[in-house]
Amino acid sequence: MKKSIQIQLSFMMFLEFFIWGGWFVTLGSFMGNNLGANGAETGMAYATQSWGAIIAPFIIGLIADRFFNAEKILGVLHLFGAILMYQMSQSNDFATFYPYVLGYMIAYMPTLALVNSVSFNQMNNPAKQFPMVRVWGTVGWILAGLLISFAFKWDAIENINAGMLSNTFTMVAIASFVLGVFSFTLPKTPPSVSKKEKIKLKDILGLDALKLLKDRNFLVFFISSVLICIPLAFYYQNLSPFLTEYKVENSTAWASLGQISEVGFMLLLPFFFKKFGFKKTILFGMFAWAVRYSLFAFGNTGDLFFMLITGIALHGICYDFFFVSGQIYTDSKAGEKVKSAAQGLITLATYGIGMLVGFWVAGKIVDKNVLLDGTHNWTDVWLFPAYFAIGVLLFFAIAFKKETVEYKDA
Repeated sequence: MKKSIQIQLSFMMFLEFFIWGGWFVTLGSFMGNNLGANGAETGMAYATQSWGAIIAPFIIGLIADRFFNAEKILGVLHLFGAILMYQMSQSNDFATFYPYVLGYMIAYMPTLALVNSVSFNQMNNPAKQFPMVRVWGTVGWILAGLLISFAFKWDAIENINAGMLSNTFTMVAIASFVLGVFSFTLPKTPPSVSKKEKIKLKDILGLDALKLLKDRNFLVFFISSVLICIPLAFYYQNLSPFLTEYKVENSTAWASLGQISEVGFMLLLPFFFKKFGFKKTILFGMFAWAVRYSLFAFGNTGDLFFMLITGIALHGICYDFFFVSGQIYTDSKAGEKVKSAAQGLITLATYGIGMLVGFWVAGKIVDKNVLLDGTHNWTDVWLFPAYFAIGVLLFFAIAFKKETVEYKDA
């Protein structure tokens, strides 16, 4: 792969995740302060990610893989997304805001697969070259948080109260427009499937991989993956409102510590995986979920502020040790014929079904813990996913029989 192409792909990946991190983290605080939304409505807004994940395979399978170059569809979707983002910035009530955020996520979620397709199409050694491109996506997400906190100070408590978080959507709309235009300059990525080839629903949804569920261990892992997404939804949906209500300054920058730790723990994962094996790695990741939420439940902004920061920093273990290990396990179980279908099925089950249920549950629990002054009993809010994670951990520990899984180096 030429250096110039690597730079193009890295910039594409940078903008792709700068866009996501630039509004998704602070969405909960924006909705509570600008739109007066309750927990259930905030959950509905976050759940648009899941609807987008469910619909994305159809957009990719029916359109991107058959009729148009991936980079052109990427450009169109981001230009359309820029328009919707601007409309979101102008919304002042939930009824107006929701159709725009739903439309946006239906447009955005397919782009996650498209940027990967464009990247892989240019690589002769993806295992070695893709991480060097993908890491710029994490850098983009982190930089978005740092800009919001330190450059623009939109998440300062007085600025949140003044409604300035709406500017995050304007910033993202500009970035989405830039990526939309830039996408048309990317290397050509033609359709991978012939127009004449018959469209099969099972191919689009990865249903060929359902036969893997006959394997007891894989079924236990599959169920655990869906269930652990309920605690995961609590983190995405409630972290910003939680820090804002506790009057933590630069909360978006603090939240980006989770992505920084994700990079660090990704480097530790091969060592941990090889030394302790798949089952212990997964269990350690699940245990980290319970520890994280317990830290959130009992920490404060005074002498126990370190507990809140430690909880955020545990994101790398929570995510990498469970989800990345899970991708490796799925890859090892699937075999060549259904490898892509298996990964697609897991993605649909977790980011689609699991997170959809998770955001709904999180909204209900938050609304159940509203106090008379309009604030929340965050201890009880965070203890729910902590206990839930322990329940999933016990289920997996008992039901999953020890199995050797090979970690393949890039």
